Amino acid sequence: MKLYYVMDPMCSWCWGFRPVFQQLITSLPGDIEIQYVMGGLAPDSNEPMPQKTRDYVQSQWQAVEAKTGVRFNRDFWDKCHPRRSTYPACRAVIAAGLQDRSKRPGMIHAIQKAYYLQARNPSDIETLSALAKEIQLDSEHFTRDIHSTDVERLLQEDLSLRQQLGVTSFPSLRLRQAEQTRTIEIDYIDAQKVIDQIISHIP
Repeated sequence: MKLYYVMDPMCSWCWGFRPVFQQLITSLPGDIEIQYVMGGLAPDSNEPMPQKTRDYVQSQWQAVEAKTGVRFNRDFWDKCHPRRSTYPACRAVIAAGLQDRSKRPGMIHAIQKAYYLQARNPSDIETLSALAKEIQLDSEHFTRDIHSTDVERLLQEDLSLRQQLGVTSFPSLRLRQAEQTRTIEIDYIDAQKVIDQIISHIP
């Protein structure tokens, strides 16, 4: 069995889901493989984030905070130059995995902490390279990889898989068993409700 976690490191609802997801991955049987799928919330852009978009994203932060209790450092909006561009962060997770597959979750968390708690911008390659070093990756190797055709190909494969799985919002969970794929409903508060859905499909 395989559990697809379709997400974006710069998706605020994925940050809100993190506490539940951490409980989930520590509670599932070891024979269920977890595959992280980068969903690609916003493509590459060097343009400043329009005010309307800034207002929308900040309203989402407020909604996530109210629903889940996770914290946000709103200094980001004053200290950084926001861009609506999350593909670099998605590539960073993939590039981390090329060095060490076990580092993918660590890179996701590093990006989330940088963005939401430390007022650092994960749309910037400099930030992502610094995060790679902080999680004990070879930052020079990482910087080469994040610009490589291999990482771009793997990102496009993830985006294609997202479409095949019918995912239109993040975070999303899909459970693959034999030739059947099931949607696992997200609960932002009660991890057991998510776990029970998965367990119910184990033979």
